[in-house]
Amino acid sequence: MKNLLRFSFLLLLSLLLMGHPVFGQSDTVKPVLVQADPVKEKKFKNTIRLNITNPLIFGERALVLGYERVLSHRRSFSINLGQSELPSFDLFNPDSDDPEAKLIKNSTGRGFNTTADYRFYLTAENKFEAPHGIYLAPYVAFASMGRKNTWSLNTSSYDGEVVTDFNLSFLALGGELGYQFILWKRVALDFILIGPSIASYKLKAKLDTEGITPDDESLLFQKISEALEERFPGYTFIFDDAEFVKTGTSDLIGPSFRYVVHVGFRF
Repeated sequence: MKNLLRFSFLLLLSLLLMGHPVFGQSDTVKPVLVQADPVKEKKFKNTIRLNITNPLIFGERALVLGYERVLSHRRSFSINLGQSELPSFDLFNPDSDDPEAKLIKNSTGRGFNTTADYRFYLTAENKFEAPHGIYLAPYVAFASMGRKNTWSLNTSSYDGEVVTDFNLSFLALGGELGYQFILWKRVALDFILIGPSIASYKLKAKLDTEGITPDDESLLFQKISEALEERFPGYTFIFDDAEFVKTGTSDLIGPSFRYVVHVGFRF
């Protein structure tokens, strides 16, 4: 009996000694490392921008603002709207020494410009998502610009002042190739590099003064045509100068081109 009790005690003691490290491990709590979710970078889908090309062409009163909205990682839509008037005719350097017709006064111009495009940012060419990178886009543009001018007319049939009211408008449909840079995540520099289109043009000038002959009208229309030709190199390529000089109007369909630089802020 004593031997059985001694054997049982030794067996229990052996089990306790053998199991001690096992129980010790089970009671030890190991720290669990929890990985924090990566911080997602905020994506700015909206851009407001300023057209800085129009003031260089049409003068400081040409102010066009734009808005671009990102629709997906490769597509966006943009619209631009603002004032875009013809510059003063004295910027065209008309011949002030002409004894027959001389510009003596410019009034405030008028006009507006609106453009919309739908952009496809090229997957194969861009490692960034829209609106960063190279893009292709169809676009539509409409503009109407006008200005009144007062001329001194001195011919054999008329001696006095004549007021001309001039207006140029066009509607264009085309495609564009551009590249938009994103700087410091918030600043956008947008360059429309190539923008050919087909456009419908309307050029019209009327006289607010009565009593002058058709020849005198043609003389003033010729002065306006010369001023436009000096300012816009492609004017004679687009418009029929002979028709405008004769009637003061010219309507046609011809080529057009768009080149624009925008600076914008993303939010």
